[in-house]
Amino acid sequence: MDGRKIILLVGALVVAAVTAFMARSLMVGGSAPQAEAQLVQPAQPAGPQILVAAKALPVGTILDGNALKFQPWPKDLVEGAYYLKGQVDLPALQGSVVRFAIPAGQPITQGAVVKPGDRGFLAAALSPGMRAVTVPVSAQSAVAGFVFPGDRVDLILTQSVTGGGDGPPLQASETVLRNLRVLATDQRTDTQKDENGKPMVAPYSTVTVEATPKIAEKIAVAQQLGTLSLSLRSLADTSHELEEKIAAGDVVVGDNDELVANDSKPVDSRPTYSTGADVSRFQRSTVPGKADTNAAPQQSATMPAANANGAPPQNYKGPLVRVARGNEVTVVPVGGNK
Repeated sequence: MDGRKIILLVGALVVAAVTAFMARSLMVGGSAPQAEAQLVQPAQPAGPQILVAAKALPVGTILDGNALKFQPWPKDLVEGAYYLKGQVDLPALQGSVVRFAIPAGQPITQGAVVKPGDRGFLAAALSPGMRAVTVPVSAQSAVAGFVFPGDRVDLILTQSVTGGGDGPPLQASETVLRNLRVLATDQRTDTQKDENGKPMVAPYSTVTVEATPKIAEKIAVAQQLGTLSLSLRSLADTSHELEEKIAAGDVVVGDNDELVANDSKPVDSRPTYSTGADVSRFQRSTVPGKADTNAAPQQSATMPAANANGAPPQNYKGPLVRVARGNEVTVVPVGGNK
């Protein structure tokens, strides 16, 4: 190969290297254009604002401030049964009961709710398969009037158990029912409000609660056994019990209808109780026993004869043993001097 060809080959290699270097510099130095995403605001309907459900409202739901909201609606789709903003007294509508199930975001119609005082209000407030039961209470046993329609309470039974003995009766208190929904206080199904629109605390003598037919029977019997008291529940308690049911597999998480049903279902299991001994050491913890008047006490050669009623002689000063058989108690002398 002659020198001319060698020079041309070296020149071509130099040109190629310079071209590659310049191309690489352009690619590294130049930034690619950034794609900017623009948020597109959904077009608001050109129409008036109507009252809609802020959440799913099952049948029997008592409306409150968190269940309703106003939302723009197409003017051509506005019906005469809708509640329009500026034409409805929203505080007066609160306390009404949902007659038909309303999905979230759907309009509230005048035929879908029953206002307090209307005919059939209490029947509409009841969930399917439930019953209304009235419980007599006092100011002390009804949380001093701070229980309002829509709240949830526990039912406490307080009674005296005399037994068959001569001792003082057993004082016992037992939580027999949980998570009962309050439907009315006295004959009012709504909450009384003052001039500023705030709930008024007023005494009442009866409370109407929602219960299953079986629980309604238990409440009727509990009224004959002793005194009934109400214990106001926190909103967090019901959610905690629902989580326990989900963890135990009693409730299917994917079934929203079942979650709502269990959240509002009264509970008549897992009763808890307290006796007088839990409050004071001078009170009983068991039912007084009954002395056995028929059974003869066991005797030995050193034991004195017992009386006919099973008790030792009056002049006997020795140690005694009390033998309990169920509710019957027998006093047996075990020896000693007269």
